[in-house]
Amino acid sequence: MAMFDAVRWTTRSLISGTCRPTVVGLENVPADGPFIVAPNHLSFFDSVIVQALMPRPVAFFAKAEYFTTGGVKGKVMKAFFESVGSIPVERGEQAASVQALRTLLDILESGKGIGIYPEGTRSRDGILYRGRTGVGWLALTTGAPVIPVGLIGTENLQRAGESGVKPQHFTMKVGEPLYFDKTGPDHSLPARREVTDRIMDAIAELSGQERSTSYNQSKAAE
Repeated sequence: MAMFDAVRWTTRSLISGTCRPTVVGLENVPADGPFIVAPNHLSFFDSVIVQALMPRPVAFFAKAEYFTTGGVKGKVMKAFFESVGSIPVERGEQAASVQALRTLLDILESGKGIGIYPEGTRSRDGILYRGRTGVGWLALTTGAPVIPVGLIGTENLQRAGESGVKPQHFTMKVGEPLYFDKTGPDHSLPARREVTDRIMDAIAELSGQERSTSYNQSKAAE
């Protein structure tokens, strides 16, 4: 926890000093107990931003290669993602994704916070895509409140296909918690779909994005 606090404080200070973000609604994050953060996804940096600026730790998925890349850069990346509680998951492997969801479930059951992108991968055109139902499964299985988050302008920090980072102002809006009945893992797909759609409606209200009824079909999960 001491390492997490140090990394988060350093990252938060760097983000605040270079980007001067507008952040509203942090009071909506529960002071204790499990919670699910559900943001839209525009940038590689979204997880880092949420993890740094939230008042409580939030564990996100991260691509497994961030933990296995060699060299000095790889060691730095691995240390960072481990220190903020990121969870490695293999891209394109359904079994790994299912196991990662169960890992998130274990974290929630221990009373901590997790983050999951309902869109599954980042939007490269700024449109808010249809939510995948993993977030609904977690909400119904655990009864943990879902905290919708709208990120605005984070795509400008690093444009798709570019390697350089350009500090820019962005906004993070944290919405009021959404509560759903705890059903355990035995619930219907329509119930999971309904919960997911309600979460996406809340995200859309915060982010102001144009919406699509289709899933994001990016070639690689971010």
